[in-house]
Amino acid sequence: MSSRGGGGGGEATFAGGSPLRRPENIVHHTKNTKSASAASASSRISHMIGRRLRSNHQPHPRVRASLALIIAAFLAACGQLPTHQPATPIPPAQPQPPVPGLHKPSASPEIQPDGSLAWNRARARWVATDWASVPGWTQDRVGEAWSALWRSCQRATGDWLPVCTQARTLGAGWGREAGDETVRRWLEANLRPWQVQSYDGQTTGLLTGYFEPQVDGMRKPVGAFQTPLFRPPVDLATRKPHYTRAELDTLPEARASLIGRELMYVADPLDALMIQVQGSTRIRVLDDLTPEGQPKQVRLAFAGHNSQPYQSVARWLVDQGAVTLDQASWASIRGWAAANPQRVAEMLRANPRVVFFREEPLTQPDQGPVGAQGIPLTPGRSIAVDRDAVPYGTPVWLDSTEPQAWSATAAPARPLQRLVVAQDTGGAIVGAVRADYFWGWGDEALTQAGRTKQPLRVWALWPRDTASTPMDPARILSMGADAATHAQPAK
Repeated sequence: MSSRGGGGGGEATFAGGSPLRRPENIVHHTKNTKSASAASASSRISHMIGRRLRSNHQPHPRVRASLALIIAAFLAACGQLPTHQPATPIPPAQPQPPVPGLHKPSASPEIQPDGSLAWNRARARWVATDWASVPGWTQDRVGEAWSALWRSCQRATGDWLPVCTQARTLGAGWGREAGDETVRRWLEANLRPWQVQSYDGQTTGLLTGYFEPQVDGMRKPVGAFQTPLFRPPVDLATRKPHYTRAELDTLPEARASLIGRELMYVADPLDALMIQVQGSTRIRVLDDLTPEGQPKQVRLAFAGHNSQPYQSVARWLVDQGAVTLDQASWASIRGWAAANPQRVAEMLRANPRVVFFREEPLTQPDQGPVGAQGIPLTPGRSIAVDRDAVPYGTPVWLDSTEPQAWSATAAPARPLQRLVVAQDTGGAIVGAVRADYFWGWGDEALTQAGRTKQPLRVWALWPRDTASTPMDPARILSMGADAATHAQPAK
């Protein structure tokens, strides 16, 4: 990762953060995720901070979890929220050709032959539009996204400096204090929406989801806790590619490279795989107690991988005829493993990639792991993007649909339309209209992330005029909503 967003040209964006890349998603590699396009979304979903993944010293702790209760709780929560206008109908995501190579970005927007204003990014074209064209814009609780934008503004450079200087002055809690309508007017007055599309004109792509696992673990192998998560081997940087998963399981010289590198033990090998796929985890350390006698809670963060290709175990199950493509999910993976325990190792070795970790204190339990921008992720308000299409730190409007359990007679999808911030990336997140939605942590986040394979459309929000002074909130409040929307920032 470089230290700036992939906008190209002369425009500076936000300083980047971690040089690490989050691993691919275990379920969503069953399809070609390198779509060049995007789909439709609603603002009602509250983030899934959820309850802790259950671990009772028995293997496969969540195989027996009641998915019906999780779904029922989710639907009940939705029922307590206000009803919003339906999303603009869009076609379902279609399989796309391979993503084209990078294009030469333009330093600034350019007038097109048809009179439209467009801005060429390295892997996307942004087309200027107006707020009335952004579906569901007036319905989202945009104040909830303010803290995520405020965090990204701590790394602002270039075009974003005037806007982010004011945002930093307003403070992290301003969105909650000022209210949704005031935040919306501030965004409308200071930013301009650009619809993101591919270079071949595709405006519809793919939304997937990810989450942070939360499991019990131990520092020593005791009882059911026999599956290790490792620090990077000492020869990881010099042996490339490093040993495959199968070799690390079976070859003496490969196994020797991991001796003494054990970081934590979990009770379920599928939990270990899930943690490796997601790239980080929260762990309640049962054999390391606080002075109060409670298990310590720590985070294992992504520290590298063995440079082997990623292969989805869900794709492997589809190829085995165990599930159909539409049924591929974490639930189906765990169900198959519970019914075929003698083949679990075979399934796991279908993915040669192994991810390694470092331990970090969990100092801010209300925030997610640090994303590629170097900013802690916010459940329901952070996404991973292709930084060559959308620079880190960019506020983004998602127009998609809520994920739901697979059913031959599924009800019509409900809209998912909301303001998020581009703060992360991932190996599978490639293309113009492509995003990975951070659901949070806990059982509900796991369930929703596993189901999220939705059509998507995307609008990037960018400062209106980098030579202007951002419009002051007091001025916005003194104006009507329509006037604030059409007013220009003061020169």
